[in-house]
Amino acid sequence: MRGMGNSKRPDAARSASAFTFRQSVSYIWPYLWTFKHHVIWAVVALIAAKAATLALPYLLKLTIDAMDPGLTQLIAVPVALVLWYGLLRFGSVFFAEVRDALFSRVTEHAMRQIGLTVFSHLHQLDLSFHLNRQTGGVSRDIERGLQGMGFLMRFLMFNIAPTLLEIVLVMAIFAGLFSFWYVTATLLAIAAYMAFTFYATEWRNQYIREANLADSASSSRAVESLINYETVKYFNNEAYEAGIYDTHLQRAERAKLKNRLSLLALNSGQALIIALAVTVLMWLAARDVVAKQLTLGDLAMVNAYMLQLFIPLNFLGFVYREIKRSLTDLENMLGLLNQHSSVIDKPSAAELQIRGGQISFSQVSFAYQANRPILQNCSFELAPGRKLAIVGTSGAGKSTIARLLFRFYDVQQGAICIDGQDIRDISQHSLRSAIAVVPQDTVLFNISIRENIHYGRPDATEQEVDMAIEAAQLRPFIQSLPDGDQTLVGERGLKVSGGEKQRIAIARVLLKNAPILVFDEATSALDSGVETAVLQALKQLARNHSTLVIAHRLSTITDADQILVLDQGRVVEQGTHQQLLQQQGHYARLWRMQQAEQSHS
Repeated sequence: MRGMGNSKRPDAARSASAFTFRQSVSYIWPYLWTFKHHVIWAVVALIAAKAATLALPYLLKLTIDAMDPGLTQLIAVPVALVLWYGLLRFGSVFFAEVRDALFSRVTEHAMRQIGLTVFSHLHQLDLSFHLNRQTGGVSRDIERGLQGMGFLMRFLMFNIAPTLLEIVLVMAIFAGLFSFWYVTATLLAIAAYMAFTFYATEWRNQYIREANLADSASSSRAVESLINYETVKYFNNEAYEAGIYDTHLQRAERAKLKNRLSLLALNSGQALIIALAVTVLMWLAARDVVAKQLTLGDLAMVNAYMLQLFIPLNFLGFVYREIKRSLTDLENMLGLLNQHSSVIDKPSAAELQIRGGQISFSQVSFAYQANRPILQNCSFELAPGRKLAIVGTSGAGKSTIARLLFRFYDVQQGAICIDGQDIRDISQHSLRSAIAVVPQDTVLFNISIRENIHYGRPDATEQEVDMAIEAAQLRPFIQSLPDGDQTLVGERGLKVSGGEKQRIAIARVLLKNAPILVFDEATSALDSGVETAVLQALKQLARNHSTLVIAHRLSTITDADQILVLDQGRVVEQGTHQQLLQQQGHYARLWRMQQAEQSHS
């Protein structure tokens, strides 16, 4: 008998956007029916496997009866029956494997297609969704949803459906061969077994959740302590950490003991019901054998059928609990499809036509939250092929301008146009194809340097990648590495310095070869020595491009054709570096402050 063993996570909680069971089935069914011939033949194999399995006890009865001297003296008959018994035993296993192979093809394909659909849908959602959701949580939703779907498909097809079919057929056999009491006793035993299992499983869920939470807490504390190994050593807190960890382990120990005792109660109750049912049926069969109404073979057949029925039911507690959790996981995953982006293409969205790369913001107002405005009536123009810098204090709205231009969000008032085309009227794909970004915090994939650069345009040739490497002045750095451009950069690019990461980002942008460039504080995290080299690369990159620079260090944008000064979401000053210094306003004050900081550093 089996209940639910220890799991590494608590029961899944149903999210507000989750699909209902009916919606989930309606969504999944077309994917399954794509391979309808596989499904049909899998059902045929299921019926064949179950027919072979159900024929075994009856064949055992015939074999025993054939060997009873009081019934027959023929030796050839039992030999033939034994051969048939072996053949049916093989058939039950063979057809079950055929069923598994056929339906696995259907399940795996459906899981792949649904997983791909959800993954693609997530990339279509706007930035606000991804900022408000934990990426790890979304990833776990997909992983658990696919696992839940696989579990449901396997157990519904390979456990629940065969068991229900077997119960119906055994009842039909008992009704045809024996008296009404055999059917009644078996049905009452199955009903009692299922009711007890469902009730006991719900009761012990509290102990399983408690054990899971305690186990997660102890694991989390251990990982956190080991991650902060140096901090523990700095403060001589090894014994303190061990004490905290032991406290978590004690809770886990107590919780797991309760879980195990509840499993004992479940298994013992299931065993008692099975024992009582088998005892009653064996007593009925033995009584009828004595009364000459049944043979010894009938007695053995009844016993075999009862054991055959209850073997799959032994796992009912586990299956019941896992089905509940898998349904929740599946519904949560599909619920991601209920999330919709607030930034969508119009049905008539056209492709962006670049004629020079002029960018204009006209009376743009925007707020992430209604009570906290970020941009207020912001207007400016970037002429084709020119360089526009945006400066201001933290929170002034500088990075928001880049996000709006890339259309991560739509403006609430005003308009943003490129070469006279409102970006809300063009497709997001064509808009983003025309813009290349060097961000403040360049995040690289945990792949090689060359593959990270190639990501800028996956269809680029190897020669074009080499040209981008040369233009970004990455060649000397690459040649200094034992593995060259095949060097892995590590997770989030942690194996390369900030300056080299920025050069890789520049090479990636060069490869994309977009007409509009955005530098979002691309050098703010670099020291002055590295910054000089990166700035030189950025200047080369900006030639003959419309360039928008969001800057923190004013020394990096003194060559800009125009500089905008933002304050509380408004453009308070604009002009060249020299013009703004002469105005003795916000820009001049920021310049003096930064010059003073540099002189003291």
